[in-house]
Amino acid sequence: MHSTVATLRIAGKTALHRGIARQTAIGATACAPNPNLFASIQPAASPAFHFQQPQQVRYMNVDTNKLTALDEPVVRKIHQELLEADTGGDGRISDRDIKRLLRKHNSTFTDAEIVELGELFYASKAGGTVSIDRFIQAIDYAASGAAKDEGNPLGVGNCVPEYMFVKTHGNYTPEQLNIEMTHRDPESTLDKVALGAVKCTRVIFDTATGWNRGEITTEKILNRAIFLETVAAIPGMVAAIIRHFSSLRNMKRDGGMLNMFLEEANNERMHLLTFIKLKEPGAIFRASVIGGQIGFGTAFFLSYVASPAFCHRFVGYIEEEACHTYTKIIGAIEEAPKGSDLAAWRTEPAPKIARSYWKLGEKGTVLDMIYAVRADEAEHRDVNHAVSGHTDAINPVYNPEEKLNKMLKKYVSDVMGKNDKAVGTGGN
Repeated sequence: MHSTVATLRIAGKTALHRGIARQTAIGATACAPNPNLFASIQPAASPAFHFQQPQQVRYMNVDTNKLTALDEPVVRKIHQELLEADTGGDGRISDRDIKRLLRKHNSTFTDAEIVELGELFYASKAGGTVSIDRFIQAIDYAASGAAKDEGNPLGVGNCVPEYMFVKTHGNYTPEQLNIEMTHRDPESTLDKVALGAVKCTRVIFDTATGWNRGEITTEKILNRAIFLETVAAIPGMVAAIIRHFSSLRNMKRDGGMLNMFLEEANNERMHLLTFIKLKEPGAIFRASVIGGQIGFGTAFFLSYVASPAFCHRFVGYIEEEACHTYTKIIGAIEEAPKGSDLAAWRTEPAPKIARSYWKLGEKGTVLDMIYAVRADEAEHRDVNHAVSGHTDAINPVYNPEEKLNKMLKKYVSDVMGKNDKAVGTGGN
């Protein structure tokens, strides 16, 4: 009995000692540093560290020796700005990144230009992105003024003009308001016929309305402007409609001119809506407008079907005459004696629709409005002369790739200017 108890006690002590030894070994193992464990644990990388390190490697992929217009300091500056604009931190630029980039240069780019360039980029990549290196190549291409047929590395393509035409008539600069009075000499028989038709029409209209008899008055100006603007809005709409049906019928692209002519027609309509705020036409006047629309609209439609080139040349010469007419009106207002109705237009506020459309400001006058109308007519003159006989697939007035290159070149100029300034001041 006693020997059995002694045996159990010895066995218990042995087990206890083994348990203590095991726990001690486990504790020692747990406390001992594990090099593999610590090697696998890294401090959390800050966003700045994670963002900058791989980008520094990407910069090495930009071979400045292959760039023709940008030197290394400018490339570094542009690259740094692109890194800061890269919201995804993946070394690729999106349309949102472009807008973010240009907002840093808001003294150079207007809000409208920033939005437009972002849209152009989005369209060129069909909603995709481009690497920073590729974007720098595109900037270099734009800055170098490379040959047009080479194509910008961003690849705008020719589908963009089909749905994108950006034109605002506000914020004309003093230089733009001070238009150049140009005349395109007729070259072909078609041109001579168009010019002869315009001259003949003007003589008849001036004689019928008494425009050249007596002094110029506000009544004469408004009668003439209102009637002519009801006619002037016809050609753009006719051209757009015919080109629209042609695109549908032939199942091919228009090249972007359809949208341009729609905008031209609406611009002329805005002229009309502005002038009728200064005078409400009577019943006889309105009847003459209906007759003019039926007669001229039908003739122009048939003529455009037969020869678009003739019609655009005809409109170009009409707009030349419009520029002369509005120049004469501006001169009459500016030279009118104080106290006269014409002199009042120098200070009389323009209608609200005019101040908002042309962005004339709160104190924009009727005279300011007429300056803006004349600038519109000068643009229509140049556009119609440019597209007469034009056979290229792309709108010659609004080419998205040329627009993109122009804006990128503008961005480079701003960067280079700031970079030179920083160097000149020692970077302070």
